[in-house]
Amino acid sequence: MQLFVNPALNDTLKDSLLQQLPAGITAVFKQDLPEEDQQAAFRSADFILGNPPAAWFTEPLPALKFWQLDSAGFDGYKQVQLQTAIANMGDYFARPCAETMLAGILAVYRCIPELTLLQSRSEWVGAPIRSHTNLLSHKRVIVLGTGTIGQAVRQMLTGFSCTIKMLARTDPHADLHSVEELIAELPQTDIVINCLPGTAKGFVSEEVIKAMRPGSLYANVGRGTTTDEPALIKALQTGHLGGAVLDVTDKEPLPTDSPLWTMSNVLLTQHTGGGQPDEDAGKVVQFLENLARFQAGEPLKDAVELERGY
Repeated sequence: MQLFVNPALNDTLKDSLLQQLPAGITAVFKQDLPEEDQQAAFRSADFILGNPPAAWFTEPLPALKFWQLDSAGFDGYKQVQLQTAIANMGDYFARPCAETMLAGILAVYRCIPELTLLQSRSEWVGAPIRSHTNLLSHKRVIVLGTGTIGQAVRQMLTGFSCTIKMLARTDPHADLHSVEELIAELPQTDIVINCLPGTAKGFVSEEVIKAMRPGSLYANVGRGTTTDEPALIKALQTGHLGGAVLDVTDKEPLPTDSPLWTMSNVLLTQHTGGGQPDEDAGKVVQFLENLARFQAGEPLKDAVELERGY
């Protein structure tokens, strides 16, 4: 049986993976193949590690038994039709993404971007800045999405004694299940944190943004396409929203002419939210764990369904 490894791994990780593969499985690394041979190796694979081009899935893959994505999101594959076991890296990236959101919210509330700019200018302002700082403590928060990232955000917010409500359309344990229920809660909400997958395209609509409490904060670590970006920009420009922390945007890289670049009440983290030391090593570890689970007939860690988007 053959494993197709899509991400470019360093020699140490390649050797580690090869040494830990079960007997009878050989690995083919995309980075070691001529471009003209890569797709053929992919098509003959029994197992896949990583995120190959979506266009490669247009034909059947009869040998494929298990596919380990190396990302949390996978909306680029929503048209792919596969009857095979699939898992993502949701748990692996959940805490880094949640920490990025909390770090961004705290930075906006505590005026860190303004202070950093003053530091770069060697300019001391000091006391006047204190008047427009804010606290995360005891804020009323709605988290959109109850997946691994949303749950990590919720857990971290409890340390700040926040009042937290979770929204998910199909999760019976969520507090809110529809856009109507969300809109009813927004006038009493200080922060909205978006952890939605790409399948929720346009969920944070102009109507939702207008319903948000004046001066409230919006944060997005889900997908940029879930937000009406022009409506968000307008709300930030007019002061209806107090600020935004955006790890993701509708188009990435963000176009240079986007107003988001120069807005003082916006913090852009450039889709780095899941970043952590030795990311590729973690991907290899999770693949090997899930491969063992698959071969033993056990449930996969972070199993997903492409069509559902989670």
